[in-house]
Amino acid sequence: MFQLGKAIISEDIIEKEFVCNLSACKGACCIEGEAGAPVTEEETKILKEIYPKVKPFLRPEGIQAIEAQGTFIKSPQADLETPLVNGKECAYVTFTENGTASCGIEDAYNAGEVDFRKPISCHLYPVRIQDYSEFSAINYHRWPICDDACTLGKELQVPIYKFVKDALIRKYGEDWYAELEKVAANY
Repeated sequence: MFQLGKAIISEDIIEKEFVCNLSACKGACCIEGEAGAPVTEEETKILKEIYPKVKPFLRPEGIQAIEAQGTFIKSPQADLETPLVNGKECAYVTFTENGTASCGIEDAYNAGEVDFRKPISCHLYPVRIQDYSEFSAINYHRWPICDDACTLGKELQVPIYKFVKDALIRKYGEDWYAELEKVAANY
């Protein structure tokens, strides 16, 4: 691990390779698991605000789940998350004609309807950030459904920190990312 500002970063972020392979996994990370996507306190306000503009991009099942549970939920562990449809996929998930999961929020963003791309936890994936009082821990989340992404990342020689570059810049800024690149170059 190494420190960059107030972030403690796992070396896996530099050492491991990863590129989403949607043709192989069909967006399983939006469907599998036991919880919705983590959202921040600030993002809960954004989700409430943009929901009317995102709603036309969602499936009826997602709309029903959101209208029953809210634009976000608080888990039994007090974590803030996106709601799920029948305890399965994220309520904001949509599907392409070939069955690949997509994000209704990002669909609305790409259509120019909202200026919020999607929750930062989704944008950063497979990176997960755990905030503590004095620092943030930045780690690689390994999940067997992403094995094809690891294989593709190796083939293309794309380390995780480069794969999630835009998301890391969104979260920490250009200067922070430039410092991360320097650390990686000297690693």
